[in-house]
Amino acid sequence: MFGPQVPSVAVTEIDDETYLLDVREDDEWAAGHAPGAHHLPMMELPARLAEVPTDRDVAVICRSGGRSAQVVGYLLNNGWEQVRNADGGMRQWEAVGRPVIGGDGQPGRVI
Repeated sequence: MFGPQVPSVAVTEIDDETYLLDVREDDEWAAGHAPGAHHLPMMELPARLAEVPTDRDVAVICRSGGRSAQVVGYLLNNGWEQVRNADGGMRQWEAVGRPVIGGDGQPGRVI
């Protein structure tokens, strides 16, 4: 569906040392995101590539894994090596009981 298989990681294996890059839109982020995640909407990525670290593990997440898989492919094609797609996205993150906070710091939800 997205061309060659991109490297992935289970959401349960993402730790605090991993740079978690959330590529969803502003309204999705505000409704609920992972604590400690970094927000960079997918369409803004080309202009903001310098914000994504190249010297540590990066996990890219969206709602279900489609957009993030595209971003992982893009980053791999632009020189990133330590980048993986978060399997199942924020839906899976929420389903396994990982915390989700809203833009106001209160408990959030995945939309």
